[in-house]
Amino acid sequence: MKRKLWIFLALALVASFALTASAQQITLRYFMWDPMFEDMERALIDEFERQNPNIKVEMTAMDPSNYWPRISAMAAAGELPDVFSMSTGYFEQWAQDGLLLNIQEFVDRDLSTDEYFTEVFSENRYPDKQTGDLYAIPYAWVTPVLFYNMDMFDAAGLEYPDETWTWDDFLEAAKKLTIQTDPRRAPEQYGFFWYGRYAQVEPWVYANSGRILNENKTRVAIDENAREALQFLSDLTNVHKVSPPYKEIVGIAQADLFPLRQVAMWVDGSWNIENNRQIGGDDFRFGIAPVPKGPSYVEGDDTTYFWPDSVAISATTPHKEAAWELVKFLVGENRPIESYMAGKVPIHRGLAYSEEWLQKDKYPANMELILQQGEGTGRTTFTLGWSEWRGYAATGGAGMNGELDKVTNGEQNVDQAIKAITDYANSVLERYYPEP
Repeated sequence: MKRKLWIFLALALVASFALTASAQQITLRYFMWDPMFEDMERALIDEFERQNPNIKVEMTAMDPSNYWPRISAMAAAGELPDVFSMSTGYFEQWAQDGLLLNIQEFVDRDLSTDEYFTEVFSENRYPDKQTGDLYAIPYAWVTPVLFYNMDMFDAAGLEYPDETWTWDDFLEAAKKLTIQTDPRRAPEQYGFFWYGRYAQVEPWVYANSGRILNENKTRVAIDENAREALQFLSDLTNVHKVSPPYKEIVGIAQADLFPLRQVAMWVDGSWNIENNRQIGGDDFRFGIAPVPKGPSYVEGDDTTYFWPDSVAISATTPHKEAAWELVKFLVGENRPIESYMAGKVPIHRGLAYSEEWLQKDKYPANMELILQQGEGTGRTTFTLGWSEWRGYAATGGAGMNGELDKVTNGEQNVDQAIKAITDYANSVLERYYPEP
């Protein structure tokens, strides 16, 4: 009888352990927006599950064009995944709407901040970019640079651009790099190219210590330094003829003009290094440099533009600790370098400074420049309603994009554009920030 009792107790104990283990088993849903890296992300998740056997991760990878409609619908239905990719362009709205978990205490508790580019964290703070708490955390980031064609510079007998370049240096080079054999036709080669997009405009504003928004980021208030930058860009097209009007390049992918050797210089995000290599080919020799400083630049101003790609946790997840363990793993040193396209920087310093990321055997040879800019102060024009007033993905139409494109086309001057931008943008921003 005693033997049967012991067997019964032993079986009950085993069953109890099994039920406890089952109760501790957690399943997280994780949505990401880049199916190109789905296999690598899956391998990363597999390793996470191996190290955390009580957590299972169901991952969904979607194309960016489908991702936001899907995840926005899930948010409206109260069915957000536990962990998901977050864009800087949507961050403000999602944080304000209470959809994102405040992860500041987790970061303070678990992360050694000297291992990360913490200046980039500022774009995921809310409500204030300097003092607010973190509601998402980057796994990668990019910053604007001046791309230049080394062969075109060599042919023109010009020194390559560097951190000492001013707008005067830039303009002199752009003139020499513009080739037009028949004055009745468009140049065969332009020295530069710009249009109204944020990645090609704001970097020039910040390089002249200018501002597009007021201090609280509640209204467009283009200051004199910013106006000076916009005038400089306008003159590149309308006075000096070293940059084509937007109407001349409609129908051409703007990111391909530089690697197709149509223009000698170009300012845009560092993520375009990957496209330059693919379109330009192995024999395409190009370098990167800081955006040249303007005449009103304040010495010591290290303000630059950051775009982080981030990971967030749903405010309603029932598994906060497990979700944070996954996020911590996704942004840490475990992520393979292959999951970062060239020019997209790991938020973890150890990965970013590795030989695998710096790729000294490829162009550009000075990828450290991007990392140096990551030590600076970040600033963007992202606000609630940003995509509407800035005209993102609406070039040639409403918003700041479209108004500046009209400037490149000679349809209005800079002051007319500033008035139109300010009036329209603030009519949008008043809906989101009733009291400036």
